[in-house]
Amino acid sequence: MTHKRWFTPWLLIAPAAVWLVVFNAVPAINTLILSFTNARPLGGGQFIGFGNYTRMLDDQQLVDALINSIVYMVVCVPLLTLLPLLLAVLVEKKLRGIAFFRIAFYTPVIASAVVVALIWGWLLNDRGVINGMAEGLGFLSGPLPFLTDRWLLLFSAISLTVWKGLGYYMIIYMSALGNVSRELHEAAAVDGAGPVRRFFSVTVPGVRNTMLLISVLISVFALRVFSELYILSNGTGGPGGRDMSLVMLIQLYGQGLTGHLGYASALSVLLFVVTVGPMLFLARLNRKES
Repeated sequence: MTHKRWFTPWLLIAPAAVWLVVFNAVPAINTLILSFTNARPLGGGQFIGFGNYTRMLDDQQLVDALINSIVYMVVCVPLLTLLPLLLAVLVEKKLRGIAFFRIAFYTPVIASAVVVALIWGWLLNDRGVINGMAEGLGFLSGPLPFLTDRWLLLFSAISLTVWKGLGYYMIIYMSALGNVSRELHEAAAVDGAGPVRRFFSVTVPGVRNTMLLISVLISVFALRVFSELYILSNGTGGPGGRDMSLVMLIQLYGQGLTGHLGYASALSVLLFVVTVGPMLFLARLNRKES
């Protein structure tokens, strides 16, 4: 006869619980504490209250980083919510050779973000393939400053993010489309609904919860973007450092032996608050619609 021991469930969750406490809870609490100090890497720092938070009000780089992050999110969310759904609808059809397109669309997902960003930087620089082809065909009289203009650099990074994320969210939609009843599509077709009408009346309502989930994931990623902007700008944050994201700004203030750990920690707290905002909004929206 097997006797159930009360501590067995706790033993099973102990490794995960220890991992969360050591690598998530403790660093988060430490970051919050440091945000109220003027700590540096080689010094303990002193308590300065809300000094770091009031400093944010006069930080123009922070304003630029917030604008960049918001623009990144506003552009990426609709594109990476709708385009992968269209791709999923197309590639879920059982046609000869469709597996090739599924693999082709998913390939950018498994590629390293750093490598992909380096390739895009090579394509978009003043002497890159894009400018070279455009000038050769007579579309441009001079190179477009994709990597040296503030907004062109930002939208180049957004394009990279969208291109690399299409396949990932396409797979999520494909699994959601499998739960949409075929009988609804057949009934709509019998009633005379065309492919476009069936898409908006049957497919979109059937994957609505998945669309909200993807919107949350994209929002969080867009607000925490780093690799794309960092590599395309060669770590400079663009002209005058105006293309930095919040994560890049945190790295800028926290790195080196003379870094401002206190202010960087305050920026990390701000990033957490800004990231949680869209998640709460979308969760509230989902609750109302439900």
